[in-house]
Amino acid sequence: MKKYLSPGLLILFFVLSAIGHYAHWPATLEFFIAAIAVIFVAGFLGKATESVAHYAGQRLGGFLNATFGNAAELIIAILLVKEGLFDMVKASITGSIIGNLLLVLGLSLFAGGLKFKVQKYNVTLAGMNGSLMIVAIIALFVPAIFLNTHVLHEEDRNSLSLVVAGILIVAYLLWLVFSMITHKNYLADVTEGGDQELPHEHEPAWSKKKSILYLVVATVMVALVSEWLVHTLDTLTSRFGLSELFVGAFVVAIVGNAAEHSAAIMLAMKNKIGAAVEIAVGSSLQIALFVAPVLIFVSHLFGKPMDIVFTVIELAAIGVSVFIAKSITQDGQTNWYEGFLLLAVYLILGVSFFLV
Repeated sequence: MKKYLSPGLLILFFVLSAIGHYAHWPATLEFFIAAIAVIFVAGFLGKATESVAHYAGQRLGGFLNATFGNAAELIIAILLVKEGLFDMVKASITGSIIGNLLLVLGLSLFAGGLKFKVQKYNVTLAGMNGSLMIVAIIALFVPAIFLNTHVLHEEDRNSLSLVVAGILIVAYLLWLVFSMITHKNYLADVTEGGDQELPHEHEPAWSKKKSILYLVVATVMVALVSEWLVHTLDTLTSRFGLSELFVGAFVVAIVGNAAEHSAAIMLAMKNKIGAAVEIAVGSSLQIALFVAPVLIFVSHLFGKPMDIVFTVIELAAIGVSVFIAKSITQDGQTNWYEGFLLLAVYLILGVSFFLV
């Protein structure tokens, strides 16, 4: 590992965070220790992702990072669904989508753009990602409009939610088949004389098997530390009178995506923008097209049905995020100013949610 990612400090703060959580240390102390632990663990996950991407390619490496990162969020969300905290679940889903599309992608384009004037990736993939984002918006808007305008009966709420969730899951699984199998080469990483992937500039520190193992270990560590950190938020946020919507959509989402933030930014700064975009946009798509629908089915298994109807505020936030992200990424090339525009929209939404 690099000097800034000391294994000793990584293990030290992870252990301290665990002790603080189970020994019930003061919430403020526990929060700061867990926050530091998240930084180190996120760096570990970023390095593991970079190493896997070297062997598997930028797209698959980014996909694995997004999938492992969202697996942790899915587990936490299932626990919240079991407790019937549907508003918090929907707020966190909203936060994950807009956080990845605006904050993670924005920081990645901004940081990478400062180092490289223009960064390019597969323009066809950019167009497909845009289309999938539009499908996700349609799937969330239609149930809300039909139910809130009372053209459907209230008892149809759960039926419509299950049907829409099922269609989204099928659409996502077929997208994986399309992008990873039948049209893999069609959506391959952009390479211009070797400048884009730079495979020999930074040789991976670990072997292929060790890289995959460390990716799994890092993901488990991220899931644990994130949960410990989220556990302290109720106490801290209550002192500042923050709303549940703001906490779920921004605070929990930022903490939960900390690993993806660092991994995407690190890859963008190494001119591996394909992997960075795959982490940010791919993670948002995975949340909207797979994680959220799965939670609908899981809630029925618990006997506490959750619908797929989001509030107007949440739909507006997701809608503007998809609109600006699609507008910026559809040409297959990026620069630092486009990253700033994404961050500007994120700040506008953040202030608006904070004042709710």
